[in-house]
Amino acid sequence: MDVLPVAGWSVVGVDFTSRPTPRKPITVARGVCRDGAVQLQELLTLPSDAAFAAWLAGPGPWVGAFDFPFGLPRELVEQLGWPTEWLPLMRHYAALSREAIRTTFAAFCAARPAGAKFAHRACDRPAGSSPSMKWVNPPVAYMMHAGVPRLLEAGVHLPGLHDGDPQRVALEGYPGLLARELIGARSYKADARAKQTPERLIARKDLLEALEQGRTRLGLRLRLTHAQRDRLVADPMADSLDAVLCMMQAAWAARQPRWGLPDAVDPLEGWIASA
Repeated sequence: MDVLPVAGWSVVGVDFTSRPTPRKPITVARGVCRDGAVQLQELLTLPSDAAFAAWLAGPGPWVGAFDFPFGLPRELVEQLGWPTEWLPLMRHYAALSREAIRTTFAAFCAARPAGAKFAHRACDRPAGSSPSMKWVNPPVAYMMHAGVPRLLEAGVHLPGLHDGDPQRVALEGYPGLLARELIGARSYKADARAKQTPERLIARKDLLEALEQGRTRLGLRLRLTHAQRDRLVADPMADSLDAVLCMMQAAWAARQPRWGLPDAVDPLEGWIASA
């Protein structure tokens, strides 16, 4: 399928933070896919949870890839005795405090042997992503705690996990998966000013060049204006670039049967788009 499911759909990528602020907002990239290319149309910054909720509640049609986990490892859930259906599990998880999450997951890890402290989802290793139960560096467990309830409140559709508005389709994305395909293990971003080096700036330029030339297995090229390219290169934290990487994953998923989900995806764990 070479077009989106409905003519005029947007493709969206969301770089997420569990505690958005004006300095570190949630960043949204929105584009349109035509003839094997994705044209970036706008970059939005959402400086608060309320701004993110308001954006989610807006009308479709769109398909988006969101940079936070949508599920927990089945092994972890079963050992903790938590609900083994996705919606009851997410409601249980959302009701916990971050301190309770940290304490519970730390105790789980402490009881396991070195080298196998964390439980993993089936998609984590193919994607090279952190386990979704990780609460530090990066705190993806807290990102899921903040993000999934917002998706549920907004009534969006989560393929393979939860039915919602078919005109607003949310998939789990992971920009690191696509970035590593293009520039290997080179770092292209840093939050700390001391680590915002010329080498990372060059890596962002190389990453964008590869995206624009379509040098990925996704079979898509990125189209940018000069001003957009300059903005993406100039962002040392690469929040906008990560949003664009997720947008490309969403565009790929829009061209696949079942949004690119494997036939045997675990309905408790979910899947990362394009893994």
